[in-house]
Amino acid sequence: MHGKLLPLAGLYLVQGLPYGLQSGLLPVLLRAGGLSLTRVGLAKVLYTPWLLKLAWAPLVDAQGSVRAWLTRSTAGLGLVCGLLAGLPPPGAGQAGLPAAVAGLLLLLNLGAAVQDVALDALAVQLLEPAELGPGNTVQVVAYKLGAALAGGALLALQPTLSWPQLFLLLAATYWLAAALAWAAPALRRLPQPAPSKQRPHTAHLLRDVLAVPGTLWTAGFVLTYKLGEQGASSLFPLLLLDHGVSAPELGLWNGVGAVVCSIAGSSLGGTLLAKHWELLPLLRSVLRLRLGGLACQTALVFHLDTLGASMGPGTILRGSALLSLCLQHFLGGLVTTVTFTGMMRCSQLAPRALQATHYSLLATLELLGKLLLGALAGGLADGLGPHPCFFLLLILSALPVLYLGLAPSTFL
Repeated sequence: MHGKLLPLAGLYLVQGLPYGLQSGLLPVLLRAGGLSLTRVGLAKVLYTPWLLKLAWAPLVDAQGSVRAWLTRSTAGLGLVCGLLAGLPPPGAGQAGLPAAVAGLLLLLNLGAAVQDVALDALAVQLLEPAELGPGNTVQVVAYKLGAALAGGALLALQPTLSWPQLFLLLAATYWLAAALAWAAPALRRLPQPAPSKQRPHTAHLLRDVLAVPGTLWTAGFVLTYKLGEQGASSLFPLLLLDHGVSAPELGLWNGVGAVVCSIAGSSLGGTLLAKHWELLPLLRSVLRLRLGGLACQTALVFHLDTLGASMGPGTILRGSALLSLCLQHFLGGLVTTVTFTGMMRCSQLAPRALQATHYSLLATLELLGKLLLGALAGGLADGLGPHPCFFLLLILSALPVLYLGLAPSTFL
């Protein structure tokens, strides 16, 4: 099994680089180059290819092997980074992102989205059912480490690395990963795909994907299982900031502490699954624990506004609030790993010629579910107030626990 997990770890770590690059590093580089906050925000339009993964997932299924798609897309990302290294960085006085830089960043997102489809499909094909727990631990942990490296470590090195050096370093990393994807013995042993048939009509393709046992239930679950958690994780740190917790302290606990706790939770999830815990009972237990943690966090929100409540340094209330942040990230990592294992288990029931499309559908819905309430949470808090908003988030977190009662046998 280690022969499979080690190359997957390296490839998933590289897969996390674009997210960290564009969520953490790139905004700082663009702002330092003199772009307005509005222009920096508009750069998020470059994420568009990620929302269109389902458009080319059928191509990954129908044309060639997933290993070939993975190798070429990863090498292509290295080429794009090499081209970016040859362009001047955004400079002071520019009205916006230079067209050439914007075009290459769009290509970077396109290549990263194709790589994401191919790598997930490769993991679905490569891992045996008993290996899904450790495999998904590797997926979640390595991806988070890659994002942290690109968004944190490279940002820390940014004063000593010029724009060309930064992107040449990323290019070399991608080319090494492409060599790994092509040469790793475990990946070379994947069966070759059958000769491609005529590409099915989109409506027929969607019908075939939804006909895979357990797909409709799994799609509903991944769309909703993060609603309450994601809203709370977006709002709670901001409420602590409003009540006197400093930005550096919050950054430490909700940044470094959150990543460490999330990785620990993901690792525990994989360990429990590797010890032959049944997926559904484990998921039910973890969701109940998360619900309890959010109930405690909701109680803290109510207590923050009571007369005499103090969030001063060293107070029990301050310590409880910061620890609750870490607890929710720990449980969130645990829930994510177990859920991703269920997604892969469901996709393995699909015919090999549909597996990339099937998993991409579930992954896209999972992303939409996380983005939905994370984006709306602030508006809900402003419109309803923090107390009703957190009570609503608590109800939303209870729904997945109830939904598990409808789980088909394929999710067991």
